[in-house]
Amino acid sequence: MSIRLKLLRKKLGVTLEVLAEKSGMTKSYLSKVERGLNTPSIAAALKLAKALNVNVEELFAEEHADQARYSLVRRSGRQALVGDGAGPGYAVLTSQVGQRSLLPFIIQPPREFSDRTFKEHQGEEFLFVHEGQVEVDFMTERVLLEQGDALHFNAQTPHRLRSVGEQQAQLLVVVQGGDE
Repeated sequence: MSIRLKLLRKKLGVTLEVLAEKSGMTKSYLSKVERGLNTPSIAAALKLAKALNVNVEELFAEEHADQARYSLVRRSGRQALVGDGAGPGYAVLTSQVGQRSLLPFIIQPPREFSDRTFKEHQGEEFLFVHEGQVEVDFMTERVLLEQGDALHFNAQTPHRLRSVGEQQAQLLVVVQGGDE
């Protein structure tokens, strides 16, 4: 399970800190689980699956497990990974995360660049502004996107987002990346 937990956490863009907060476990314990130094109990595995919004089987699944024909996540069934769903944060829009190469999210970015660090990861990223306006900071250039605008870029380019204007921005973000 150790390799699987780290894979799922990284694919979802969840830090150890966030996973610790959402699962009620310590960061050091989760790090040991990821490195194979600790094996979680069934209760701990259930908490981890809930915190990552995946089926517990995904934590133990083989890489070549059969993939369902499709993934359906109803609006009412969405679970926020970061945030409470009402303000800044994001929620994943698919199931069987470990078996998918495209990961769609709904993101409501914060109004300020809350983190000084820029995100960068393998693959590509596609943003579509559903509501509001968003500023994308690529370190050397900032791009302002309006409702209806789309942006596609190499995700290894350092980037971060923030909502600008009166209305909270809401984006559809699709990340494609190789297994890490």
